[in-house]
This record gives sequence, C-alpha cells and structure tokens, in this order.
Amino acid sequence: VLFLFCAALTEHKILFLSSSYQRLTDACRALLALMFPLKYSFTYVPILPAQLLEVLSTPTPFIIGVHSIFQSETQELLDVVIADLDGGTVNVPECVHISLLPEPLLQQTREALSMVLDPELEVADLAFLPSTISASSLKMQDKEIRAVFLRLFAQLLQGYRWCLHIIRIHPEPVIRFHKVC
Repeated sequence: VLFLFCAALTEHKILFLSSSYQRLTDACRALLALMFPLKYSFTYVPILPAQLLEVLSTPTPFIIGVHSIFQSETQELLDVVIADLDGGTVNVPECVHISLLPEPLLQQTREALSMVLDPELEVADLAFLPSTISASSLKMQDKEIRAVFLRLFAQLLQGYRWCLHIIRIHPEPVIRFHKVC
C-alpha cells in the first residue's frame, strides 16, 4: 500500500487488476482516500471498459482498474505499475523508479500501519499480556488508517512556510514557493 501510495504521489501510472469489479472500485477509491488532503488531478477510471484498453498507452499518469481477463493486453506496458489484487502482488517495471518516503517517516508509517492492522504485534513480546486486547471494528480501523496517513502528511509538510517568500516589488505582494528550501 505504501508503495502504491508513493507511486501515486510521484505521478506514476498505476493499474489495478482483479476479477472482481467491486474490489477494483474499492482499491482505486482507497488509494485516492489515502492521499487526502491532496487531490488526484490525473486520469482516474476505477473500471475501464474493454473497448478503451488503448487508454493504458497514454503518456500521462493515471489510476485505472481493469478486469483480470484482460491481463494479457497489459503485459506489454513498460511504464505502468501493476497491482494484482487477486494475487496480492505489485509489479514495477525495471524502467520505473518510485521514490519512497524519507527513511524515518517510512519506518514510522510502516510501524503505525502494522499496529492498526495487527494490534497483537504490540504486545507479542510481553511476558504478561494485558487483559484487554481488542481488535478495532472495521469502521474504527478505517479511521485509524486515515489518521496514520494524515499524520504522515503533517510530518511531510511541516515547516513549508519557511519556503514561502514574499516579493514586494510589485504593486501587490506576490507569494512564491522557493524550491531549494
């Protein structure tokens, strides 16, 4: 999930394959939901019809879902990250380089996600287990996962104001983002 998240943030082409239309839609929507508060501004098609498979050759980034019976047509795509939802694999072509999160943030996010998805790991090494270990409901788990990604964005974007520069030579001040910061 973190790999697909980073691919979407760095504007790569992402293709979901599954034999279930519901799973395709859920996976595409989930990836967009994890990007909140950012909005995905490229092509987004949760279920691509068979007649439009040539759209996969577009040079622009996308998040598209395709039924797995068309998997043979996707084999020739050289610059597309393919997530097989039925097999649980993510295939990244050799020519695609996806930048992951900076290391302290990547490890913290992995640990936070594993604690949400498998809370028993937190107490696995304790000699005396606490009496109250309860798994979260699906609704609460969804909120906890969203909180992990919101915290990630807060950590990534903290201090962005230091990179804003006000230029006052114009009649109205102009705020400019200084990329070197």
